[in-house]
Order: sequence, then C-alpha cells, then structure tokens
Amino acid sequence: MSVVRVRGWSVRFRARALLVGLGCALAAGALGVASIGGGDYPMSPADVLRTLAGGGTVAEDFIIGELRLPRLVTALLVGAALALGGAVFQALVRNPLGSPDILGVTQGAATGALLVVVVGGGTLALAGAAVAGGLATGVLLWAVAWARGAHGHRLILAGIGVAAILTGVNGWLLTRAQLMDAARAVLWLTGSLDGRGWAQAVPVAVTLAVAVPVVLFACGPALRMTELGDDTAAALGVPVRGLRTTLLVAAVLLVSVAASAAGPVNFVALTAPHLTRRLTRAPGPNLAAAMALGAAMLVAADLIAQRGFPGHQLPVGVVTGALGGGYLVWLLATERRAGRL
Repeated sequence: MSVVRVRGWSVRFRARALLVGLGCALAAGALGVASIGGGDYPMSPADVLRTLAGGGTVAEDFIIGELRLPRLVTALLVGAALALGGAVFQALVRNPLGSPDILGVTQGAATGALLVVVVGGGTLALAGAAVAGGLATGVLLWAVAWARGAHGHRLILAGIGVAAILTGVNGWLLTRAQLMDAARAVLWLTGSLDGRGWAQAVPVAVTLAVAVPVVLFACGPALRMTELGDDTAAALGVPVRGLRTTLLVAAVLLVSVAASAAGPVNFVALTAPHLTRRLTRAPGPNLAAAMALGAAMLVAADLIAQRGFPGHQLPVGVVTGALGGGYLVWLLATERRAGRL
C-alpha cells in the first residue's frame, strides 16, 4: 500500500492495482483504435489518431466521427458501466455470483423493452422502458430482500427467483409480438452494438458521470469497511443500511442504462470483477480497475464480433457469452484442481 500526501490531503493506493487499471485503460484505447481503423474503408492507426486529433480529410472525419466513433464510445461506456455495476453487486452480496445477470436486473430491463415491442414503440421508448424495467426490478429486490436488513444470501435467493419469473415473462412476451418485432427484440436481447450512435452513448456517459463519484469516492471507503462485517463497520460509524441502499440504486441504474444502450450484454458484469481481482491480487472490489477492464473486454468482444468471422458479423452478446462461459468453466476446473471445490 502506497500513500501520496499533497497539502494536507492523502491518497492510498496499491501500485499493482494502479498499474493493472492503467494497463487495461491503455488496452481499451489500443483496441479502440484498431476497431475504428478497420472495415470497408481501412485506416492505419496513425491515420486514426491524426483524424481524432482533427487533422483528417473530410471523408475520414465523416467515417470516424459519424459512423465508427459513436459505436466505440458506446462500447467503452457500456463495458465500464456493466463492470462497475457488477463489482458493486458482488461487494454488496459478498458473493462472486452477485451479478445483475443472475440477480434479475438484466431480465427486468429486458421485460421493459419487450413490453414496448409488444405494444409498439420506437427506439427511444424501448430504451426508456429498459431503464424503467431494471429500476422496477431493483425496487422489487429491495422490498423482498432488504425489508428487514441487508443480507447477501437473501438478495441472491430473491434475485434468482425474480430472474426465473422474468425469464418466463419475457418468453411469453416474445410469443405475443409480431414476427418482425419479435426478430428485432431477439437481436436486442442478444446484446448488440450495431447502429449505435451518440443518442445511445450520451445517457450512459451522463449516468457514469453521476454514479462514479458516488460509488468510488463517496461510498468506496465505507464499502471497503463493510468487508470487516456489518457490525464492525457500524461500530466504526458506517451507516450500513443507507450505504447498501445507495449502492444498490447506483448499480441498478448503471446496469439498466447500459442495457438500454446495447441490450442485455451477458457476462461482462460477472467476469470483469473476477478477472480484476485475479490481476490486481488485492482485496476489495477494485472498482476503478474493474471499469477499465470491462471497457477493454467489451471493445475486444466487439472487435471479434466484427472481424473474427469474415463475411459475418455477430452480435457482441454472443461473443461475451462464449468468452464469459468459457472463462467460468476454466475457473471451475482450476479451482477443482487446486482442491478449493
């Protein structure tokens, strides 16, 4: 643990965690340059950087600024939001399975979007309904699991039950939709960045701008204290119940807005905090490093989805699902060989 003091202020950090976060951020940037430099109009990394700096031609400015950059920015922001939300959920429930994919928040966002598809509505209405569905699911989880206190196992059990119910509801809603609407809904449910523009990126950016200071700076130190136990944290002056409620609201909002922008992209919220802890080898949620890794993961998955299968573009959710599922299988095998399972 290193400490930096400047004019009465002190900041503590772990050098390895800081290096991992910076490395992930640089990797996300490098992958982003590679992503927007490819396609039917290929550009070298130097040309991409020159265009981003304002020195490109009219054609290059249009291709990058209007066509490719919004998709990249959406991928970066959605990946960071999902990873931060997942890290907060896992810290709240003190369980590595505490992911919005498992706790039903993602399914709630899908339910809201599918209701719009069945009733009929545009893209803006679908995004708003996805946010409303995720928030409503968060309220339901709070009412069921936290009415008499905050306990991680109670939240997980309630989340699994809510997720199962909503999955059934989502399947029924798909059967009620028109064929073309159902096809559009299935693509959204898979998780896709196709056609994403600034209209999808801006709400995620605004949500991150509000949530990051609250989660990292206002609640982060107190969240680390709760790892000592609720009783110990309360004795140290931490308002445990209020802290958990605030963090739950922030995490649900992050995941819901991310789902409204790119659909319910699976496994990023679950695997990014896992990988971050393994890379940093540091206790705690490692929130900033998880955000950087989540952004890099989603950009890498989108790059694979666009270029990994020539002649075919996959939805990014297919790639994250395959990679995330493979990682969990590998992790299970590793833990069994180590005798921890």
